[in-house]
Amino acid sequence: MIRAVRLPFSAQVFVGMAIGLLLGFLARSLDPASGGEAIARGLRIVGDAFVGLLKTLVVPLVFTAIVASIAALRDVANAARLVVSTLVWFAITAAIAVAIGLLLGTVLAPGAHAGVDIATAVRPATTGSWLDFLRGLIPANILGLGASTKLAEGGATTTLSFNVLQIIVVAVAIGAAAVRVGEAGAPFLAFNASALAIFRRILRWIIALTPIGSAALIGRAVADYGWTSLSALGAFAAAVYIGLGLVIGVVYPALLAINGLSVRRFFATAWPAIQLGFVSRSSIATLPVTEAAAEKLGIDRSYAAFAVPFAATTKMDGCAAIYPAISALFVAQYFGLALHPTDYLLIAAVSVLGSAATAGLTGAVVMLTLTLTTLGLPLEGAGLLLAIDPILDMGRTAVNVAGQLLVPTVVAKRQGLFAPPVADDPQVVPA
Repeated sequence: MIRAVRLPFSAQVFVGMAIGLLLGFLARSLDPASGGEAIARGLRIVGDAFVGLLKTLVVPLVFTAIVASIAALRDVANAARLVVSTLVWFAITAAIAVAIGLLLGTVLAPGAHAGVDIATAVRPATTGSWLDFLRGLIPANILGLGASTKLAEGGATTTLSFNVLQIIVVAVAIGAAAVRVGEAGAPFLAFNASALAIFRRILRWIIALTPIGSAALIGRAVADYGWTSLSALGAFAAAVYIGLGLVIGVVYPALLAINGLSVRRFFATAWPAIQLGFVSRSSIATLPVTEAAAEKLGIDRSYAAFAVPFAATTKMDGCAAIYPAISALFVAQYFGLALHPTDYLLIAAVSVLGSAATAGLTGAVVMLTLTLTTLGLPLEGAGLLLAIDPILDMGRTAVNVAGQLLVPTVVAKRQGLFAPPVADDPQVVPA
């Protein structure tokens, strides 16, 4: 009798990504009439459906998890210290990442070796400002929902979106109020706990689809963008990916080892979330998988329920530290503008604080324009880099997700809220 062999979950994801790469290259090699466009369209539909399923869970899962964490933290004496410690480690890791970005941008000087045409230097449509941070903290409604309308030839299109930072603010307020009212809030907290258990079960079902989703998302990236656009900005792309590699491959393992944590176990458990972040290019879409990884790592659930969603909106070493640092130097070098030591310090300050200022907004372009504006550099310089932004965004988001798990793990270990399961196979997704 032959027994069926079940691949470990991470191996299934790798197989899915390999299939996606093949389908992506196949779509680019075929003429549209010969099936290339049909393959690309199919990859987009499946990839969008998978990301849509994850995003559907974000609002209810974040809300119920944070309300539950507030209820659980009422019995924790050092709750305030946990929040402060989390923010301190956010700043420490961001400062290290931006220092690496500044060093690479100075040594490699990607702006002096760019083959990009000056005609592509256009002011981006989306820019960031510190006022956006204050606006992002104030909920527009209890669900943190927003709407934007775009005018096109076919008419106006309205798109709904949600601001996770606002959802966190609302959930913290409601959770704190439910705790303060005592017995009157007990039924609500019990209902919230039940809802959280239901959403976690649905999450497990969606996570099981990750190999299929990964295949579609990586295939879509190859079919849509390929790698040809890297040639003109090869030095810049290399500098960014070297920086990302140093952070996730050297800095993070060093911080784990210093705090007595297993590097191998951390990355084995975090890998599904990191992979999904790479292919989906969205920390928010990856958030449910990141939360599941945090629980499997052994982070106390009451702390993880708060720290991981908060990190997903404000902890972005890839998008808000390495990338804007190298990009700002690129723009200055490309336009022949000299930067002084105070400018380097300003880049570091903006990068450490700026991820919070751009929480809930779209993409690293917002963070880059915020940095350029603060330094007084031409905003048109951001337009030079847009051609390869999707390719860079894959690596940036993977590093973001890794950092969003690293800091809660380190803080939990230092605060005695870390208890890894004795017998745990991080490769298997629970049914």
